[in-house]
Amino acid sequence: MRQKNLLVALAIAMVTLITSCAKDDFQETVGVCPTVTATNPMDGATSVPLNQIITATFNEAMNPNTIDLTSFTIVGATTVAGTISYLGTTATFTPAFNLTPNTTYVGKITTAVKDVNGNALQQDYIWTFTTGTTLQPRVTATSPASDETNVALNKVSSASFNMPMNPLTINTTSFTLKQGTTAISGVVTYTGNKAFFTPNGNLTANTIYTATITTGAKNTAGTPINADYVWNFTTGTAIAPKVISTSPTPNENGVLLNKVITATFDMTMNPLTIPTSFTLKQGTNTVSGNVTYLGNTASFTPTNPLLENTTYTTTISTTAKNVAGIALANEYVWSFTTLNNSIAPNLGTAAMFGAFGGNAGVTNQGLNTVINNGSISTTAASTLVTGFHDATAIYTETPLNKGFVTGAIYTAPPAPGTATSFAIATQGLADANAAYLSISPASMPGGTDPGAGELGGLTLAPGIYKSASGSFNISNG
Repeated sequence: MRQKNLLVALAIAMVTLITSCAKDDFQETVGVCPTVTATNPMDGATSVPLNQIITATFNEAMNPNTIDLTSFTIVGATTVAGTISYLGTTATFTPAFNLTPNTTYVGKITTAVKDVNGNALQQDYIWTFTTGTTLQPRVTATSPASDETNVALNKVSSASFNMPMNPLTINTTSFTLKQGTTAISGVVTYTGNKAFFTPNGNLTANTIYTATITTGAKNTAGTPINADYVWNFTTGTAIAPKVISTSPTPNENGVLLNKVITATFDMTMNPLTIPTSFTLKQGTNTVSGNVTYLGNTASFTPTNPLLENTTYTTTISTTAKNVAGIALANEYVWSFTTLNNSIAPNLGTAAMFGAFGGNAGVTNQGLNTVINNGSISTTAASTLVTGFHDATAIYTETPLNKGFVTGAIYTAPPAPGTATSFAIATQGLADANAAYLSISPASMPGGTDPGAGELGGLTLAPGIYKSASGSFNISNG
């Protein structure tokens, strides 16, 4: 009877044990209770970094509301302050400060922690670990990031550390870049907790590269990173930039003397490569100026106004590169010609006269008058030219009115006017009138009184326009 009672008691104990973590709404297999399956650091770990983030992983999804600073604790000489987070099946304890060197810590997950069905750990989970002597350095970020694609061909790779490093240990031995097994030559520098690898040339397009920070990298206390840090990235396609438009356009004429010359590219360029690549020349003479770059457009502003009626040559050289370090495939060269402000109408025979009276007279009042840039003329009678003489004749000079004409005097008769001099004066008058008409608005591109004074809605070609009434209106469009 006593043996039977013992068996019954054992059976009841087994049923209690099997169903002890079950609830009315429990959906798991009977007997499967939440447990801690792993920790980091693991139980008994030594030389743990002082900035260690501590985690505990469970065998199932847990209720995050049950995991807090009372159910998940880290205790050394005192309880460690920190924050708790939970993701997937892992709870994370992030200390508020670095742990103390050479100290044993006790981690505890209590039975207050429950799974999503309300089932608790059956007993507290306790483990220990011991910190090392110093904080161990580690790589916290890289550029390019791990597995980044379309990386620029002139990319400078970098790695950031969590603490100051010994610059003497950051070199081409501890920071390497390879394409497959081929080492890439370059220069390694270190500043502000950050190491940089600058290749000696552009990387190859569409290629996978492997960057490595070895355990040769050490902090200022001589502590190395705990393991080589390795990451990969892939370069982008090598597309050469090109100039797609310019101002002035190639072979443009009549360019303003204060023109700012521009060249627009089909992609973003490296601004540092633009100033030395953009030149302006007049023949073999280099024009001084200032080069700027904004958007995708480079601009050359000459220091002084350009010369009139002069051809200039502009060049964008192959030193201009895009942000990926790819240069123009070829120099881009174009020319333009400035406007000619000196273009004058064709004066014909009127050009020979320094003074021209038309059909009126020409009178001098003074003793020192000299017409030294040509002849004088009138189609009127010679008596209407007074106070002048040339090399052959005197035209009614007085003691107070004497003027010298270096050329000749042409008038109608009477003498010293002749039929021949009258013909020359008549042709000069005709040529002067023709020149005047050639520069009048009616003769220029444009015209007189377009739209009867109303310019609204009109499309006007470049030119000079004259209104019949003296004013133009834009009142209907």
